[in-house]
Amino acid sequence: LWTRSQFLDNLAAMLGGRAAEEVVFNEISTGASNDIERATQLARQMVTRYGMSPRLGPRTFGRREELVFLGREINETRDYSEKLAEEIDAEVKRIIDHAYKVAKEILTHHKEILHRLAQLLLERETIEGQELQEFFRSVPRQSSGVTVWEDETKKDGESPVVEAPKPTAAA
Repeated sequence: LWTRSQFLDNLAAMLGGRAAEEVVFNEISTGASNDIERATQLARQMVTRYGMSPRLGPRTFGRREELVFLGREINETRDYSEKLAEEIDAEVKRIIDHAYKVAKEILTHHKEILHRLAQLLLERETIEGQELQEFFRSVPRQSSGVTVWEDETKKDGESPVVEAPKPTAAA
């Protein structure tokens, strides 16, 4: 079971490489193309398959035919109007755009840590497990101060924002 919050965090992580290019180099490359493709696919599944869109509600869109024994889809039949398809596309775009904004804000806010980690990677090429955890333990903790996910289910007058989780070794 995956929660909406977990998916949203994963989307921001998937778009982190692209956001880092923009934050550090003020330029983008093709390097994050697979991450963007995966993020778009996940956002679309959140909307069309898992009913995780506050704007479109707890519904599914499209009918899937699957090869159960192979565990893969072979066909998807669209059972909704062109107008609804446009709304789905707009919602996917909104989710992706917001995830990118979150990734960029986090990286901008923690730019010094990003540079320190990049320098360490230049020296050692790869960092995994315990070594990565030690790196994050060695950097001073600061409050994130980053606006992350707008919670559209809040009532009028309530705060529309959910605070960002603190970065972890897996981030």
